[in-house]
This record gives sequence, C-alpha cells and structure tokens, in this order.
Amino acid sequence: MKIGRQSKIIELISKHTIETQEELADLLVKAGYHVTQATISRDIRELKLTKVATDNGKQKYIVLANQESGMAEKYIRILRDGFVSMDMAQNIIIVKTVAGMAMAVAAALDALHIEGIVGCIAGDDTIMCAIRTVPDTISVMEKLSKIANGNK
Repeated sequence: MKIGRQSKIIELISKHTIETQEELADLLVKAGYHVTQATISRDIRELKLTKVATDNGKQKYIVLANQESGMAEKYIRILRDGFVSMDMAQNIIIVKTVAGMAMAVAAALDALHIEGIVGCIAGDDTIMCAIRTVPDTISVMEKLSKIANGNK
C-alpha cells in the first residue's frame, strides 16, 4: 500500500502543481487512498520532496533529482512494481506498466538517469522512451531488464 501510495504521489506531483499537503491529500483521496496529514508528511519526507517556486509566484512539490542510494532504491522499487514488459522500435523503447503506473515508472526512469535515455512520455499504462541511438536502445533494454528482474 505504501509503495503504491508513494508512486501515486510522484505521479500526482509530476502531473499537477501541488502547493500544499492538503491539496496532495485531496488528490490522493480522489484517487482512492485514505490518508492522514501525518501520512502525507511522512511520505513527503521519505520521498525527499521539496518545494520550488513556479513562474506565477506560487510553489509546488517536486522530486529532488538526488542519486543517494535510499532514493535510488525507492525508484527501483517503483520501476519493479509497475513494470510489465518492453519492446523496441529503432531508438524507441515502449514500456508497458500496470494500469495507472506509467507516470510513476516514467518519473522513476527519469530520476535514475539511465545512460542513453533522452526522455520519457507516459500515458496510463504505456511509456515511450526516446533513446540516443539504436545500439544504446539495446543497452538500455538490458539495463531495464536487469533492474526489473531484481539485478542492478
């Protein structure tokens, strides 16, 4: 439940400009998660979310692009929990995920800074990853396969 909720939090903050814990809690409740303010606060601390100023003078939560091992492990867990399969088309990898997990898995892929991935676009259960070159595509698929299957 905790991993699913934290995956949803990452998804929500990547989709929406969320300024307060109350806004985050409301979105989580709408998504079917029953949360308390203490749970939200703990999740924010564990995910190492921080607030940054937006162009319109407000603030929003973001995930720090921090590669410390604790965070990397959380992103790897999200990737493993959501990953279903992948296929390639030239220098594009299509990653299939559990329904509703594509945004969280794409955010995890971005945060893990896997060499060769230029960027990811996510829907509900599908991610399109643009890769620099065709040879890099094969290398990235091997890395993703190792991570998804429990090897780093």
